[in-house]
Amino acid sequence: MARQICILHANCQGEPLAAALSASPDFAAAYAPRVYLNYARQAIPQEDLDACGLFLYQHLGPEWGPLASGELLARLPKDCRSLCIPNMFFRGSWPLWSGAPGFDYRDIYLDHLVDLGLPAADILHVYLRTSLAAKYDLAVLLEETIETERKRQARTPVAYFDFVLERFRTQPLFLTVNHPGPDLIAHAAAGILAELGCAPMADGFALPPEYLAFELPVHPQVAEAYGLAYGGPDATYNVYGRRMRFEQYAAAYTDCRLRGLTDFIGYLLAG
Repeated sequence: MARQICILHANCQGEPLAAALSASPDFAAAYAPRVYLNYARQAIPQEDLDACGLFLYQHLGPEWGPLASGELLARLPKDCRSLCIPNMFFRGSWPLWSGAPGFDYRDIYLDHLVDLGLPAADILHVYLRTSLAAKYDLAVLLEETIETERKRQARTPVAYFDFVLERFRTQPLFLTVNHPGPDLIAHAAAGILAELGCAPMADGFALPPEYLAFELPVHPQVAEAYGLAYGGPDATYNVYGRRMRFEQYAAAYTDCRLRGLTDFIGYLLAG
């Protein structure tokens, strides 16, 4: 029997989830996954929608126009199964992260210090050696992201956020704010498979190498404040093929900003 098309309309989590779902013999026998990146506004051809047997999607509101979830669901065959899947995001280890445009992996405190016009040595001294807790209420920032993510989880029947809250202090579940690591991808995939009535994953799965290329370093003071078992001053992180301590990463961020560069990823890749 020919496999049906399974469309995953998702962000960067789509490819890893497709790999994990395909480790289920039931899913692999029934579906051929095709990932369309929602944040890149990739159009889904009507012929793929017409042939779709399973539509897995991260919710997008009406502001997304023709790519809004409601619009796409209306274009599917009446017998096509659909499931809203997790859109996993968590600022728990990075409370100073910002999604403001113009620079990758923004840090609101580092940006503030750079924008004051301070020299690099002073920026890094203040950022690394003085109290973050004196400047920011870290407990409130954690509660804010927890509240936001509970609302996000409410859109999907696949529970994942309790798993995050139970474990984020003992293990790094995310590589960045929106890149779940292997354990969380596996957990979400298991929940999706259960909703679909498919057998669990039979074996391991491999995450795409480009997905694993960057681990956002954790400020040691954040690790201490939240009681994280990781993220200490001597911890190292994979930063596009190089191991870096947080202090080195902060210095690179500062240097890139002071040079007036906006492509921080390109800066890090150039090494």
